[in-house]
Amino acid sequence: MDDFSPSDLKTILHSKRANLYYLQHCRVLVNGGRVEYVTDEGRQSKYWNIPIANTTSLLLGTGTSITQAAMRELAKAGVLVGFCGGGGTPLFSANEVDVDVAWLSPQSEYRPTEYLQYWVRFWFDDDRRLEAAKMVQLARLKRIEAHWPNSRPLKDAGFDISPSELQSVLNRSRESIAQAPSTTDLLTEEARLTKTLFKLATRAVNYGEFTRAKRGSGTDPANRFLDHGNYLAYGLGATATWVLGIPHGLAVLHGKTRRGGLVFDVADLVKDAVILPQAFISAMNGDEEQEFRQACIESLTRTESLDFMIDTIKDIAADLGGVSS
Repeated sequence: MDDFSPSDLKTILHSKRANLYYLQHCRVLVNGGRVEYVTDEGRQSKYWNIPIANTTSLLLGTGTSITQAAMRELAKAGVLVGFCGGGGTPLFSANEVDVDVAWLSPQSEYRPTEYLQYWVRFWFDDDRRLEAAKMVQLARLKRIEAHWPNSRPLKDAGFDISPSELQSVLNRSRESIAQAPSTTDLLTEEARLTKTLFKLATRAVNYGEFTRAKRGSGTDPANRFLDHGNYLAYGLGATATWVLGIPHGLAVLHGKTRRGGLVFDVADLVKDAVILPQAFISAMNGDEEQEFRQACIESLTRTESLDFMIDTIKDIAADLGGVSS
């Protein structure tokens, strides 16, 4: 069997890759031609392989370091690398996509430009950019509608949601989105819906009183898990936009003051559908962060969330920026 070089690994579709890694208190390096992370246990060092061909993004938390050689191999394989604080939550102010994680995108002169060209054809038109934002929000609703009442793992975990009540909430949001005259109104509706979904989720698991705290300031487990899980969604959002070659600054909804707003836009497609219910389930179960993170990753993989992100952005770009537009 012929050997593969790291650059060959990018031929494996990112949407089919299974792994998101969060590492802390370790070193990432190249050992014997493989990218590995090293943990020190007493006088011994243990080496663990990172299957870069099957990895979308790598989050480096507290107490981590990475070698230049490892960054080179990860870039060749098309793996996004980000630096964050402990547990996946932010500690940095300097960053690339303004979600308090410093994402380092693999660089290549041969990235595709097809969808970038579609995107910029409509992006400078205020009306079509608003239409794109509405399409993102409607896709978000469709994902919640498909996942919350029909997911066997959610039902098995005791996430008891009323399908009719959820449908009523989503239908009202669809009407508000369709009538929204500006992105400000869309953002208001986004916040209103999320607040309503929090109420439904807390009732579904009997969580009790809940108030969403400002990022990083929540002390209860649900708030901490929401912060943590959202960063997994941001990692997928950054991956999806990189795969399509669309810069993170070309946002349609969250881009007024954030140069990485498109990552927020794309992450919205799965945050409420996948991360939100798992945060409350894990909080009620008394899960540790690692258990919650693994549950989120499994759910994101099982629901093919990265596929959904990529396909949605492709559809929006082609519909609004295609030659016939």
